[in-house]
Amino acid sequence: MKEFKRHLVTAALPYANGPVHIGHLAGVYIPADIYVRYLRMNQQDVLFVCGSDEHGVPITIKAKKEGCTPQDIVNRYHQIIKQSFADFGIEFSNYSRTSNALHHNVSSVFFKTLYEKGEFIEQESEQYFDAQANQFLADRYITGTCPKCSSEGAYGDQCEKCGSSLSPLELINPISTITGQKPVLKKTKHWYLPLDKHEQFLREWILQGHTEWKSNVYGQCKSWIDGGLQPRAVSRDLDWGVPVPVEGAEGKVLYVWFDAPIGYITSTQECTKDWEKYWKSEDCKLVHFIGKDNIVFHCIVFPAMLKAHGDYILPENVPANEFLNLENDKISTSRNWAVWLHEYLTDFKDQQDTLRYVLTANAPETKDNDFTWKDFQARNNNELVAILGNFVNRVVVLTHKYFQGTVPAKTTLLEIDTDVLAEISTAKQAIAKNIENYKFREALKDAMQLARAGNKYLTETEPWKVIKTDEQRVATILHVCLQITANLGIIIEPFLPFTAKKIQSMFGMNACTWNQSGNVELLQTGTPIGEAALLFRKIEDSEIDAQIEKLQQTKQAMNTNVNKTDVSPQKPLIQYDDFSKMDIRVGTIQAAERVPKTDKLMKLTIDTGIDVRTVVSGIAHCFNPEEIIGKQVSILVNLQPRMLKNIESQGMILMAQNSDGKLEFISPVSKVDNGSAIC
Repeated sequence: MKEFKRHLVTAALPYANGPVHIGHLAGVYIPADIYVRYLRMNQQDVLFVCGSDEHGVPITIKAKKEGCTPQDIVNRYHQIIKQSFADFGIEFSNYSRTSNALHHNVSSVFFKTLYEKGEFIEQESEQYFDAQANQFLADRYITGTCPKCSSEGAYGDQCEKCGSSLSPLELINPISTITGQKPVLKKTKHWYLPLDKHEQFLREWILQGHTEWKSNVYGQCKSWIDGGLQPRAVSRDLDWGVPVPVEGAEGKVLYVWFDAPIGYITSTQECTKDWEKYWKSEDCKLVHFIGKDNIVFHCIVFPAMLKAHGDYILPENVPANEFLNLENDKISTSRNWAVWLHEYLTDFKDQQDTLRYVLTANAPETKDNDFTWKDFQARNNNELVAILGNFVNRVVVLTHKYFQGTVPAKTTLLEIDTDVLAEISTAKQAIAKNIENYKFREALKDAMQLARAGNKYLTETEPWKVIKTDEQRVATILHVCLQITANLGIIIEPFLPFTAKKIQSMFGMNACTWNQSGNVELLQTGTPIGEAALLFRKIEDSEIDAQIEKLQQTKQAMNTNVNKTDVSPQKPLIQYDDFSKMDIRVGTIQAAERVPKTDKLMKLTIDTGIDVRTVVSGIAHCFNPEEIIGKQVSILVNLQPRMLKNIESQGMILMAQNSDGKLEFISPVSKVDNGSAIC
């Protein structure tokens, strides 16, 4: 394995259109902070950079809604985000922002370098234009029907229902979110990064050179590369962002995906004049921590940009996590469905480590996971309080009770003593290996296993009973327990830094390094220890009930808002002849099965009365195949067939979507003959 002199760790720039929530923490910032803390404890040269991503359409949309400027929006959320990170103990070397002058300058210079090297292609294309608003529509200014799952309200860049990446031209029945009008296509000029030019390099660099990457990252990269890379626009028609620094680009800015990763470079420049040692030296290890929605940008697009520039290093790893849901529902900033970090820090004062623990123990490292307040309470009370906190407290209290608060001398060690002491080194090695392989959930389990072992040892040796007959044996038992406790104070620091500092303070240990752990003689005989301090407190039912009630109120407000204001606008008027062209019949589902390797697609066999045909529908997330067999549905039978996942779909079934996203069939009240026309 290659040795590196220094490390540059980046965490995905949080989008400054809202505060930080638990999904961000579990997916990116806690894993990154654990990794960096471990490196720092190993006395490595490491920079940890981040900053607010302050450009892009959602920010301009929010500004329009609130009647203020985009700068007002980003100023507000940049401060909230930065302070929340600091209060939570995420220790960046520098936390920057992409609206500042330095970032604009660095991004402009980067663009011009590629432009002058001929790395872009310039071309005209037709893009959607809102004639009433007199502006081109960026992807988030357009909504329509998703071509992949048929859900309404998909954006021009992504369907939030099925997660598919889209382009505005793929949307069915697109509508401008500014005026509610149907947009028209109009020619505009943009610059494109020809990813296809870099396809062979990316194939060799990733698919052959980085087979050790996490399977979700490697798999997504392979899918994109094998599917054939296409040129990607690096500019867009917008008035908020970094202006495109070439002639003839008035009214155009750099696409946010192009300027945002350059923010890592900007942030590095702000914290050291020797920034090139971290970006342009092969003896520096670059690691990006991101969520799965940013894999393509950090593994394919940004490396292509760096490669085209010519003198930057490429990431050694991009450990991306999956998504964290909240109470069985997708976390959403726009719907206010989230646990916001700044609100948590107010409601649960001085309990940063409880949230760090729960989000690490339940981290979505290999699949989407779910956060519930009941699980949060259970993990705190049953694990942090009952295992780690209980062990440390008992050891310190007993030491003060029997040996005046000083480390007693050990005598002859029994097998039970040597066995538990051996677990200190075992835990240290396992934690290190898992952290270095980005398996933070497993590393935390290893740390807690040492606390469990200590608890078990203390319970089995029963010093409170033995003290009546053999004080020397109790001295040995507590000597062993104190060595375990002191080691815990070091090895949990990457995960639970506030708790680790409390333990270290009890034992007079300062600025501990990783190499100090694993030592069964970490504390010398006669060392005084402080009084027991509460590491964790029990969380009461009333506190959890209050959080659940807050979420219920949020959901009620969401449903009310959907019913009152978020109903899709009426589509443009059509003629009767347009409607009469649609042939909608009643059919019966004869068979149903999920489409492999998809979350929402289901293959249906339907008797339409005309024939028996196959329809692929995006309903698998709402229904089980066996429960819909025999169901009568409404089916558009004269829709042009299309291929979905190598299956020819010969029609479309009609569905109604509730405000909570739940789909319902459009079916006759009573059974009718298959083939009956709906008119």
